[in-house]
Amino acid sequence: MSETASISTGIAQRYASAVFDIAKEGKQIKAIEADLDALQGAMSDSDDFRNLIQSPIYTRAEQGVAVAALAKKMKISSTMTNTLALMASKRRLFVLPQLVKALREAIASDKGEVTAEVTSAKALTKAQSDKLAKSLKASTGKTVTLQTSVDETLIGGLIVKVGSKMIDTLIRAKLNSLQNVMKEVG
Repeated sequence: MSETASISTGIAQRYASAVFDIAKEGKQIKAIEADLDALQGAMSDSDDFRNLIQSPIYTRAEQGVAVAALAKKMKISSTMTNTLALMASKRRLFVLPQLVKALREAIASDKGEVTAEVTSAKALTKAQSDKLAKSLKASTGKTVTLQTSVDETLIGGLIVKVGSKMIDTLIRAKLNSLQNVMKEVG
């Protein structure tokens, strides 16, 4: 991990920890989860929002006003609105993606859940997703939420990441393994 990514993650972890503690104490976890969904949607759908949080050309005041207006329009909870305002005043909005991720992990951990990142060649059907989640639940002992993505460059199979573990069932990986075995024989 690069040094700047490590610093950003550390900053985001501190904010996430504070927001999580406040939300848990105030029994606002569900509201924070809704806020995270709204923020995640804004980050993925809006170039203007991404520019606002990442670009250094906006002043603290401009970021603060914009974040306050967006929070009101998106109906974000007061806890998250105050956090965003604080981050804008400290010029820390650039860590918002890491904050969202860290908060999701903290909430999932509190609920006894774990998120599995699944990459496949084609979109998984509901039955396949359910079967995979059930299988992962049996191996981890926790409720598993799947975060799926499609990579059409894969020949077939899955890459599943749960925490620090990765399961690679890609056909490409098996072919590479077979190729290495054949090189050793010849």
